[in-house]
Parts: sequence; structure tokens; C-alpha cells
Amino acid sequence: MCDNGEVKTDLVILVDEEGIEHDFAVLDRFFVESSEYAILVPVSVSEADDEIDEMSIEENAYIFRIDLDEGEETLVEVEDESEWEAVASVWEERVQEIDYDEEGEQT
Repeated sequence: MCDNGEVKTDLVILVDEEGIEHDFAVLDRFFVESSEYAILVPVSVSEADDEIDEMSIEENAYIFRIDLDEGEETLVEVEDESEWEAVASVWEERVQEIDYDEEGEQT
């Protein structure tokens, strides 16, 4: 949370196979067994002030495993179906505990 009481959302930029950059908001980070995961959603970011203009939580959430590579965190797409289902199940439980408003802000 920021000093003014607002919830701060971390933003990351991911580059696709074609070299195109996409902005994502990190909704949540949590552990499942011994691995850490992040839930990301695509966002539209205002270039003037790096503020999130638009976010869609329910329709386009992505699951990434957070791995350490030479001491740096890297996001790895979860491709194993059983791993994905286990993490998705935990996320569904967590999202029921966290209430998000229509703009994606945590309330």
C-alpha cells in the first residue's frame, strides 16, 4: 500500500516471440508446494504517468512460475497441465478471499 492509502500494483513488461512488448499487472504472488507463482493480467498503461488505464482480471489472467536464474527472478510460463491445474485451484481459492472492484482495485 502507498503512503496515500492506495494499493500499488506492480507492473511488468513481457516480450512475446515477435519482440512485441506487453504490459501486465501482477495481481498476486504465492507459493504452491515449494515453488512461487505469479498471477498476471494484461493492462493498458498511460504513457504519460505509468498509471493503469484498464485491466481485465477475470478474462485474461495468466499463471507464471517464478524461478531464480543467477539470483534474478524470471517468469516461466506454466505448461505442465497438472502443475497449472494445481496453481489455478489455489488461485481460485485466494481470489474468493480477495475482493476486487470493477477497475481491478483490491478492496
